[in-house]
Amino acid sequence: MPQGAVAPLLVVAVVIALDCWVYVDAKQRDEQGRPVIFRAGALVIDTPLAWLVGCLLLCILFLPLYASSRKEESP
Repeated sequence: MPQGAVAPLLVVAVVIALDCWVYVDAKQRDEQGRPVIFRAGALVIDTPLAWLVGCLLLCILFLPLYASSRKEESP
C-alpha cells in the first residue's frame, strides 16, 4: 500500500469509530430513559439510529451537535 493512502484510511477509521461511539452512547442513554434530543424547527433527532445516520452522512456537523445536545441532558 502506498504511503499516501494511509492517512485517508486512518481518517475514515477514526470517523467510523466516532460514529459507533455516538450510536452506542445514544442507545445506552435511551435505554436509561435519558435520550439525547436535538430540535430545530420541524427537525427532531431523538433516536440512536437517527444520530448514527446523521453522523455517517455529515460527521463534521452531527458529532459536535451530538456532543452539545448530550451535555444539555447531563445531570
